[in-house]
Amino acid sequence: MSALIERPSGPRRSIAIETTDAAHYAATRKRLTAAQRRWLTDSGFAAAPDTFALLADDAGKLVRVLAGVDARAPLTALAALPCALPEANYHLADEGVLDDPLQAALGWALGAYQFGRYRQPKRAPARLVVSSADLAQLAPLVEATAQVRDLVNTPTEDMGPAQLADAVRQLGKTHRAKVREWVGDDLLKANFPTIHAVGRAGSRPPRLVELTWGKAGDPSLVLIGKGVCFDTGGLNLKSGDGMRWMKKDMGGAAHAIALAGLMMQAKLPVSLTLLIPAVENSVAGNAMRPGDVITTRAGITVEVDNTDAEGRLVLCDALAYAAERQPQLIIDFATLTGAARVALGPDLPALFANGDALAEAAVAAGTQVGDPLWRLPLWRPYRRMLESHVADIANAGPSRHAGAITAALYLERFVPDTIEWLHLDTYAWNDSDRPGRPRGGEAMGVRALFEFLQRRHRG
Repeated sequence: MSALIERPSGPRRSIAIETTDAAHYAATRKRLTAAQRRWLTDSGFAAAPDTFALLADDAGKLVRVLAGVDARAPLTALAALPCALPEANYHLADEGVLDDPLQAALGWALGAYQFGRYRQPKRAPARLVVSSADLAQLAPLVEATAQVRDLVNTPTEDMGPAQLADAVRQLGKTHRAKVREWVGDDLLKANFPTIHAVGRAGSRPPRLVELTWGKAGDPSLVLIGKGVCFDTGGLNLKSGDGMRWMKKDMGGAAHAIALAGLMMQAKLPVSLTLLIPAVENSVAGNAMRPGDVITTRAGITVEVDNTDAEGRLVLCDALAYAAERQPQLIIDFATLTGAARVALGPDLPALFANGDALAEAAVAAGTQVGDPLWRLPLWRPYRRMLESHVADIANAGPSRHAGAITAALYLERFVPDTIEWLHLDTYAWNDSDRPGRPRGGEAMGVRALFEFLQRRHRG
């Protein structure tokens, strides 16, 4: 949180940032000295988004920054500045074109993120001065996003199933929650056969981690995150390009962990369960094979059509276990399908819901906080694409049509109609550097669903 600091009680000792755009630039220039206007003209500054100009006083001291912004996108308005401006303290000037300075401050903090576990950052980010109230509101959101990014960015050697479980245990310790786990063959004894089947070929044993928190009488909620710490594709081996970034295949788990932390920190009145099935989908002599049939925890038999459709296998046992608790709501996060990326691209998580009002509320919350979700349909006639001639269902089918939808339909089989359910198929990754969205792991939907849950449980 060093990128945001609390405003001191004494005189302001920070440099003003004035936001402007092409429509307001002429009016902005009128407030400046003749020397500053000449400098802006000579430097070619035209108030384009993600550009800035440094303005000095007559003594050559930096006294103001003009930042070109797109006022319609406050979250990214200042996101390019923390690692571009000189290291100093800054504040948003009263003049400017942004209507939502809180979103702009959040974007500043998101743009200041640097993953420094293996390489020292070249510099520290500049700092934005905000009020104590704004800092209290923003800090948990920034920390949750950083946690997702850190977990996803960490290579599998240092973020295997055990380390992912450690992250849950640390969360439990912080918030005095109960944590337990089933490891290796204990999964079979406890009737989690599909989690075991996916992870049994890994050199590090698979596990299911459970965190519980809250009062028994409060509304019950289960969060589930796909924790495939590395996905080779199994015997249906991925290509080298397809395997390159599969350290991020535990991005769903990272999202669920971060959202659980936000909920507990906010003390939402819920009875919370967090489930993280953590595995590696590896290749070995005991790896599951195409054509194998697994009897899931729910008693539904599944034919393994493709070992690279493993995420839905680890999730289905967790969903069945969650349903046994009869919660009011289940939310799962998963980096589940490339088909969702083909349909929506890398920025928009695909949202599936078993109720229209539920979906509309989640989408509206995401729009409000600048963390968009896009609903795709649970088109039930497509269930035919998952038919098996030897089992109740197949985990994939011969057609590539509607891949994100058929994956969601597979999961839906394990959620009773009486329980509300949201499924997020998220990329959890930025392919390139953009303001506020550095290359690498990314939180997509955490802020949206936190806003949704706050509205749901606090009105």
